[in-house]
Amino acid sequence: MCERAQQTRPILVTGGSGQLASALAATAGVHRVGRPSFDLDRVETIEATLRDAAPRLVVNAAAYTAVDAAETDSDAAYRANRDGPAVLARLCAEADIPLIHISTDYVFDGAKPEAYVETDPVAPQGVYGASKLAGEQAVIASGAKAIVLRTAWVYAATGKNFVRTMLTVGKTRPRLSVVADQHGCPTTAADLGEAIRAVVARVDATGWRPAYQGIFHAAGGGATTWFGLAVATFEEAARFGANVPEVAPIVTSDWPTPAKRPANSRLDCTKLDTVFGVRLPHWRASLTRTVETIFATAPP
Repeated sequence: MCERAQQTRPILVTGGSGQLASALAATAGVHRVGRPSFDLDRVETIEATLRDAAPRLVVNAAAYTAVDAAETDSDAAYRANRDGPAVLARLCAEADIPLIHISTDYVFDGAKPEAYVETDPVAPQGVYGASKLAGEQAVIASGAKAIVLRTAWVYAATGKNFVRTMLTVGKTRPRLSVVADQHGCPTTAADLGEAIRAVVARVDATGWRPAYQGIFHAAGGGATTWFGLAVATFEEAARFGANVPEVAPIVTSDWPTPAKRPANSRLDCTKLDTVFGVRLPHWRASLTRTVETIFATAPP
């Protein structure tokens, strides 16, 4: 198949109405799919979708993301985060279709004091992180032309996420308590989508290269805590007349959850920049743009 004909084939994006799939939906040439027509729990739908779409590249943004629920629903988490991606990657390998698979910072235990690089040891602390790690390993082992993008703390102007939750509860509560000893890299779905578009453009322009194979970190620049993200969210919301509650910092032990979170899941994204020339914007600038969009289009 000639290069021009190849690039007229669509980019298949899984994940239905999820934050990242929605951010990619407006991209020219994207074919977005989700349940029930595409379901990582049902192998036949994966096979049928690939056959019918005949994509030139697949972005797998479908996943089981309920971190706490995974602790008591591990079978479902592993089916969606390991078994389904393993089938998808095998089919991509057989059809010689590059695959971009989305993973998470929760593959790390948080003990490292510095930002994590791709080669650091992994040690997930909960079922969600373990199932995503198993998915990474299955995708890489499949032999597919695979790019695994680990990202972190994803939020968007729509959907269910930390920033929108803060704005919603802040409307009625005079005081909030937010964890201040977990450090990470907030990432907007819009920025991650732009990064993926840039990676796809590079693959389209150069063809597949061995350097593209493997794991890359892709998260917002800089880092903060959940407390810091909450305070910054209300600072932005105040510009639109929103109620600004008092935000009190607490430690993780004051807010117990079924799944243990890493104290530090900051991601070093240098490799993504070196190989693909892609670096996501600083989280604070992206928060400003996202809150502006929220109040312009979908206020809580």
